[in-house]
Amino acid sequence: MISQGTLDALKNIGLNLYERKLYSALIARGTSNVGELSELASVPRSRAYDVLESLSEKGFVIIKHAKPMQYVAVDPVVAMDKSKIILKDNFNRTITRMDTFLTSSSMKELSELYNGGLSLVNPSELSGSFKGNYSVNLHSNTMIKSASTGIDIITTASGVKKLWDAHSNLFKKANKNGISIRIAAPMDSDNSDEVKALSAVAEVRDLKSSEHKLPVGRMMIVDGKQVVFGLTDDSKTHESQDTAFWSASDHFSEHFAQNVFEMVWKQLK
Repeated sequence: MISQGTLDALKNIGLNLYERKLYSALIARGTSNVGELSELASVPRSRAYDVLESLSEKGFVIIKHAKPMQYVAVDPVVAMDKSKIILKDNFNRTITRMDTFLTSSSMKELSELYNGGLSLVNPSELSGSFKGNYSVNLHSNTMIKSASTGIDIITTASGVKKLWDAHSNLFKKANKNGISIRIAAPMDSDNSDEVKALSAVAEVRDLKSSEHKLPVGRMMIVDGKQVVFGLTDDSKTHESQDTAFWSASDHFSEHFAQNVFEMVWKQLK
C-alpha cells in the first residue's frame, strides 16, 4: 500500500482523489485493465474510464487500445517530466487565447455590457472581502494597474517589505507613467532596504514621526475612487488567513478613506 504522505504529495501536484487512487494501483500492477483497477483502487468502474483518460492527458498513464483496453503506468520520474511539459504547453496556449480575446469584438461586447450594468448598481454593492494573502495581493495588483492619478497607502512595518516584494514592478511602472504614489508606514532597521527602494518610486513618510499616536493598519486608496484595507494584523496572522475588505464606493473612498489618509499624511515627515 502507498503511504498517506505520498498520496498527499500527489494531491499537492494536482491529482484528485480518484486519480491518486488509480495511479497508485496501476503503479503497483505495472499494467492492468479498468475492472481490476477499479476494484483495487475502490473507484466506481463507471468513473474509472474518465479518470484514467485524465491521467493519460496529464502524462501519468499510457493507454493500450486493445480488447479489453489496457493501461500502463508511466515511471513516476518520467511522469513528472511529461506533466510539467504538458502544463507549460497548456498554460502558454491559454495565455495566447486570452491575449487574443482581450483585443476581440467579444471583449468589447462584454465590457459594454459590464459598464451598462455597473451604472445600475448601488454603490454600496460595489464591495467585497478577500481571504488569503494571495487573493489580497492579486486584487491590489488590479487596483494599482487601474490607477490614473494617485495611489495612497498606509501600512505596517512588515507591510512595507511585503509591498515591495509583491508590487515593486507595478510601482515602478506607475511612477514612470507620472502617477503619484504616497506611502505612510513605520520605519525601522528591518525594513530600511525596502523603504529606500520604495523611495525611488514613491514619497515615503514615517508613521512614527508624528507627535501624536496615529493608527497603524493597512489601507490603499486608488484615484480616490476605490479602497482596500486589511482587517487582520499581518504580524500575527498566517498569510492564508489574511483578510481584506474592498470598496469602490466613491463616497466612502473620497470622503472618508481619502480624508483619513490626508489627515495622517500632513502630520508626518
